[in-house]
Amino acid sequence: MQVFSYGPAEIHEREITDVSELELIVGQQPVTWLNVDGVGHAGTVEQIGRTFGLHPLALEDVVHVHQRAKVEAYDGLLFIVARMVRIVDRCDASAGDRHPHSSTPVPCLDTEQLSIFLGSNFVITFQEEGDEDCLEPLRERLRKNLGRLRHAGPDYLAYGILDAVTDGYFPVLEWYSDELDRVEDALDANYDPQELRRIHTIRSDLLTLRRAAWPLREALQNLQRDTHSGIMPETRIYLRDCYDHTVQILDVLETYREICADLREFYFSTLSQRTNEIMKVLTIISTIFIPLSFVAGIWGMNFDPDSSPWNMPELRWRYGYPSALGFMLLVVAALFYFFWRRGWLRR
Repeated sequence: MQVFSYGPAEIHEREITDVSELELIVGQQPVTWLNVDGVGHAGTVEQIGRTFGLHPLALEDVVHVHQRAKVEAYDGLLFIVARMVRIVDRCDASAGDRHPHSSTPVPCLDTEQLSIFLGSNFVITFQEEGDEDCLEPLRERLRKNLGRLRHAGPDYLAYGILDAVTDGYFPVLEWYSDELDRVEDALDANYDPQELRRIHTIRSDLLTLRRAAWPLREALQNLQRDTHSGIMPETRIYLRDCYDHTVQILDVLETYREICADLREFYFSTLSQRTNEIMKVLTIISTIFIPLSFVAGIWGMNFDPDSSPWNMPELRWRYGYPSALGFMLLVVAALFYFFWRRGWLRR
């Protein structure tokens, strides 16, 4: 548990291990921010709820970390749920999560629920893990007294947290943009089935991002339009900018999903074209050997020219064998010339 207690003049930062220590901190400064990493210890979560008067239903949503982004009001408190996204390096060792021709897992998408309680003079955030988050720039702004954070109320801090969560989507989108460019270049070079599986993985991740960003847009729209006692009018203006970012995120996500569909169609069309090229080569080879087999079949019937009423004088001819070979070569040359004129031998 990390606590920031601050005002325009000073700030106090400390880590605590006992909830009872909060009684000596809350109220000493205009704003108190308590950040809790991990929600697995139910007793600690319940004790924090009793200390700040948090509703049990909201605490239940904190522990069950598969909530969609939303805003709920409880007796003067606002309960906000958002989902943080990031790229991590601990993917499963499945074929779809690996670069082609490599045994090293590629980075993949990870989402984490962030629960926010906004009170009259405090903000409480609960994170699933807390090993890495997108809130460190916000903490630095508090420590260095940059911007309006230290001079505003807890509602502006809640906005800063939501803004940091929203801005955390853009590096993830940029990473997927680079990954789509890499897949496109790989498909131009050759048609690797692993790239098709990678496209499916990226498309699934983009769908997960959309499911996280769409409710977040609705929650921010709710905060900026509805009259909540904890949100000041001047803060709603900043929430409007945060809402615009979510709209931009959703537009980019739709574009990337369309690119995935185009890349998949490009893969299948390339595969079909390659198959047609192979069939064309095999057909040309077969067409060339058909007349040769016909000529060889005629003179390979082994009829006795003396006993047969239909005499085959070529079987006794001195130059029959080289003449047959020459005729076969002439047929091959004629077919090659015909195929070339038709453009079948050109790329």
